[in-house]
Parts: sequence; C-alpha cells; structure tokens
Amino acid sequence: GTNDLTQFLFAADRANPKLAERYDWLSPGALRFLRRISQATVGQPVDLSVCGEMGGRQLEALALLGLGFRKLSITPVSVGPIKELVRQVDLKEITEAMNHWLSSPPENMRAELKAWADERGIASD
Repeated sequence: GTNDLTQFLFAADRANPKLAERYDWLSPGALRFLRRISQATVGQPVDLSVCGEMGGRQLEALALLGLGFRKLSITPVSVGPIKELVRQVDLKEITEAMNHWLSSPPENMRAELKAWADERGIASD
C-alpha cells in the first residue's frame, strides 16, 4: 500500500503528527519510484494495483493513472470522486504529461498537476 511504501521511502513515521506532513506523494522522487514499479510490471504475469490513501485522493489518483496504475483500492467515500476523475481523464495525455514532468520536474508538482486538471475541466481536490 502507498501508506507503508511512502513511510519507508521517506523514512518517516506517519503516525507522528510532527513528521506526517513532511513528505508528499506528489514529489518527483516518490513519483519516479512508483513509475519504476509500474514499468517493471509491463509484460509480466503480475497484477498491478494500489491501495492506501494515495489512490483515494483525486490529484494523487490522477498521477497514478499517468504512471500506469489502473487498479486502485480505495475507501467507499472516495469511489464517487475517483470514478468521476477516471471518466474525465485521457490516459494517453496524462501519461505523456507525467513523463514530461518527471524528466524535467516543475518547481511544484502538485500545483502543476492541479493546473493541468483544471485546464481540462477534470475534477481535482
């Protein structure tokens, strides 16, 4: 799951409120790591899916889609907003955007992704 994965990736104790906000799932390093995982499964007999808070947040789910993740395990309250997002997004376009941003990261990935979604009328939190 993304919760444990990012805890290990950032060496952060997510249960500690002083440290929980110190890492961002949309940082270029975290996204590159997730893209590497996604790319490693291409052509392999494995089922790639994501569980955890990341898949239930619209901007983060948008990034995951752009990285090649197609199965998101999310909480029931997130199903409606994420379903709406999936219906609105062009997977080829978000994949190209994510590849571009990860090869030349913007100063603020979260803001860049939000602006991209807003320009296309894609729901994002």
